[in-house]
Amino acid sequence: MPDGTSCEHGIYARSDADVTVDLRIMATSDLHMQLLPYDYLAGRPCNDRSLTQLAGLIGAIRQEHPNTLLFDNGDLLQGNPMGDYLAEAPQATAQIHPAIALLNALRYDAIALGNHDFNYGLGFLRRTLRHANFPGLAANMRLRSGPQFGDYVILPREVTTRCGQTVQIRVGVIGLLPPQTSHWDRDLRQHVECHDIVETARHLIPRMQAQGAQIIIALGHCGIGPLDHRPGMEHAATALAAIDGIDAVIAGHTHNVFPGPHVPATPGVDPIRGTLAGKPAVMPGYGGSHLGVIDLRLNRDHAGAWRLADFGAKAVPVSGTTTSSPDLSAPALAAHRHTLRHYRRRVGHSQTPLNSYFTALGVDAGLRLVNMAQRWHVRQQLAKTPWKDLPVLAAAAPFRSGGRAGANAFTDVAPGPLTLRALADIYVFPNHACALLATGAQLADWLERAAGAYCQITDGSDGQPLMNPDFPGYNFDVIEGLTWQIDLTRPALYNPWGEPAQHGPGRIRDLRLQGNPVRPEDRFVLATSSYRLATCGLYAPLATQMRPLISEGPMVRQVLRQYVRRRRRIALDPGLGLRLLAPPQSEVSYPTGPAAARHLDLLPAQYRASIAGHDDSGHLQLSLRF
Repeated sequence: MPDGTSCEHGIYARSDADVTVDLRIMATSDLHMQLLPYDYLAGRPCNDRSLTQLAGLIGAIRQEHPNTLLFDNGDLLQGNPMGDYLAEAPQATAQIHPAIALLNALRYDAIALGNHDFNYGLGFLRRTLRHANFPGLAANMRLRSGPQFGDYVILPREVTTRCGQTVQIRVGVIGLLPPQTSHWDRDLRQHVECHDIVETARHLIPRMQAQGAQIIIALGHCGIGPLDHRPGMEHAATALAAIDGIDAVIAGHTHNVFPGPHVPATPGVDPIRGTLAGKPAVMPGYGGSHLGVIDLRLNRDHAGAWRLADFGAKAVPVSGTTTSSPDLSAPALAAHRHTLRHYRRRVGHSQTPLNSYFTALGVDAGLRLVNMAQRWHVRQQLAKTPWKDLPVLAAAAPFRSGGRAGANAFTDVAPGPLTLRALADIYVFPNHACALLATGAQLADWLERAAGAYCQITDGSDGQPLMNPDFPGYNFDVIEGLTWQIDLTRPALYNPWGEPAQHGPGRIRDLRLQGNPVRPEDRFVLATSSYRLATCGLYAPLATQMRPLISEGPMVRQVLRQYVRRRRRIALDPGLGLRLLAPPQSEVSYPTGPAAARHLDLLPAQYRASIAGHDDSGHLQLSLRF
């Protein structure tokens, strides 16, 4: 036997390592209701992600490995039209939720709760979890009333040693979620409070050890950030891994894949070996695209303590490796059929293609439609108020714009009948319609924050990336009703997290309303979403200084549906009002979806766009010449 371990006649012979156990941990994260290999927004099957496809990998690993544990790391219940339908359908409160049924069938050992699992309210989440055969954990969340979610669980498991013996091991599992969760959902703030991830874990890990946890797995629904702890940090996975007593970390929330070459090596982060603060870690992508696998080799010493002797970590892609399990799909098929029937309902007709392939280039008719609907709603709500005579503008961002969600994650609605599916494609999240009182200076600052989406372009650039890969598309707000220029020769004033990055004149130039310059003291009404009223995030330092005029409106998707039904026929200029300024003769590379090649005629002539090929993630790369 390797490592000095030997077995003689079925009796363990003592050596430097008294007992050796190979424990394999499997993990999913950010499934976002991708239970079946079907893209509800595109209206077609997909073969690159789903829980039922991962089931084949999970089953194969269990057959070849005697000691396995299976966890999910949050954001399970929200993310596609099936999730929305089940949250709104009456039968969802009485029947087992298909996501829970599938996790039960796959014998999950525990799950962490993610921030989006709370989008439909505490009542819905509690009703959903009552059918679960596993605990749901949220250690750093405290509810102001009613039963609490679990902090951690200690799982007693019988495992087989390399010698074939059966021994006991107690695995502790703690679940944590972003402390910003209580701020992102306005309806949630009055019911819960969230605490710091790292401080919570530091407090609870010794308690878990005192209660017999011999190995501790942290399910951190958080991104991979700096090694040094900062109070309230959202991306705390690396700092979490540095805590004594934690043996392995499952990360998530940012939809990245770790280990992998797309994660930069920084202090405490080794994307090749797959470690955070020297501990094995995985982040398994988005929507069931990958299965996180951590292998732990554990030695039990003479005193009976388990020690981590070696490890391995990998993220196994589902694409091309397995097919969906028909037997496992059964619990989700009824909900699948009901979802398709519901979202095929027609609400209007569009004469314009509505797609998000070129949003950052100032072209997106779908986003204009969202903003026009928001303006219409806010004008109605303020018609009998002191604010009725102020100009009403609207801010919104594209929710499907590729990036880590994949090369096919773009809105693409063809001209023709507009269905509920099409509107869900245009506006994905269950945000509420809101409105703020804004000055001209605040509008300029709002757009400065969005302008962080672009890289700085230097003279003579040749193929330089246009887009900052660290900037999430859902933060790229455009403001309907204004025109403005973005000077790409200047550095961004803010980083993607809203922190000041530079001092200077900024990138926003020539801000105008109906051709007239916007003065800093001018006043406006800005229609936006409840997500922008959160007290954290890119826009929070600005939004918290602005007076809310509407803070508890209906869901934006409901407003969009009502607006389309009222207009019935949609014909829009796709221009968003922004213009990019770059050094003359500069050439940049712009990533978008492969299907964008059919819509290049939508781009303004100033870009002189041509196709430059595809990158490793499948995104189409356009060459733009200014």
